[in-house]
Amino acid sequence: MNTTAKRNHLALDLLSFISIVFLSYILQDFLIPLIFAIILSVLIYPIVQFFESRLYFNRIVSISIAIIIFTFIIFAIFVLIGIQFEEIMNKSDAYYKQIGQKLTPLLAQTEQSTGINSKDIVGDGNLGVKEIVKKNSNKIVNFITTSGSILGDFVLSPLYMFLFLLYRNFLVSFIYKITTGISTKQHTRVILQQLYKVQQNYLLGLVSVMAIVGLLNSLGLLILGIEHPFFFGFLCALLLLVPYIGIIIGSLLPALIALATKDSYWYAIGVIGIFGFIQFIEGNFITPKITGSKVSLNAFVSILSIVLFSMLWGIPGMILALPITASLKVLFDHSERMKPIGFLLGEAKQKYFSIKTMNRLKTWKKIRTKKNKKLIN
Repeated sequence: MNTTAKRNHLALDLLSFISIVFLSYILQDFLIPLIFAIILSVLIYPIVQFFESRLYFNRIVSISIAIIIFTFIIFAIFVLIGIQFEEIMNKSDAYYKQIGQKLTPLLAQTEQSTGINSKDIVGDGNLGVKEIVKKNSNKIVNFITTSGSILGDFVLSPLYMFLFLLYRNFLVSFIYKITTGISTKQHTRVILQQLYKVQQNYLLGLVSVMAIVGLLNSLGLLILGIEHPFFFGFLCALLLLVPYIGIIIGSLLPALIALATKDSYWYAIGVIGIFGFIQFIEGNFITPKITGSKVSLNAFVSILSIVLFSMLWGIPGMILALPITASLKVLFDHSERMKPIGFLLGEAKQKYFSIKTMNRLKTWKKIRTKKNKKLIN
């Protein structure tokens, strides 16, 4: 009977999981801005609380000011990026020619060794960047169309943020009511507090890590003498929103600029090497120290969650993967049935030894125990 019940529970859990994934995919246009709004509400809540408790502003006024400040910061960042990109694109044809001149010897060697015509690889060398854009205009339009949902998320998210912050007490009371009979009010409060701390630690840690990584990237580019070092340094740091993959994308553009403007190929290799080294330091030292153990997810689960959420929701899924997975870990840790999964998601803090080492440790413990008994006797 117990075996049958376990099988029924397993089948029900599997069916529930499939249903949740299916609904998440179908309702992604609704869920993505909603989840963004929840996470960003956690980020600006301390500002709202400051205006309400310290300055004694009305709740609506406090929320409005906080959202306006946040929106202005995001808007200013995008404007600065747009201005800098426009300046780079004005020089794009010159960069293209310089890169072509440096790649010509390599292509000639490739042609001699493989027999492949260099024109088959890069096409006509006189083709400018602007002409490439014109010829691929259909692809660009399709990309903008598919990215429209992302822009829509940023339009809807501020509205959801306002409503979440305005009705926060009402929503918490609702959660208490629906968990009555399943969990005590105190236990529910503990879970909500931990969820809040997880998101807050992740967001504040991410901002701090971006600032440090951006500064390190900029200093590295400055030492190499690459154009626009602070722009590329902090742009790459901003792409940390897409973990593991963002830093790779962010290093390609300054590497191409280095290839176009410098006399040696080693500058481009140096850019990639510096960014890779900083990524190593960030992943192994900076992020674990700053973000803290409350957001701890092991590396395998982090990469797996990014891959799976990118398959489910695309680029927004890659950004939301870690905060969602960290929140699920909190929920699993407080569920008796899901505790093993919560354990699997967390960091592996145990030290693992080979069988031979384990046997040596057991022998050493036995010897120590016998010695201690002799001393007692």
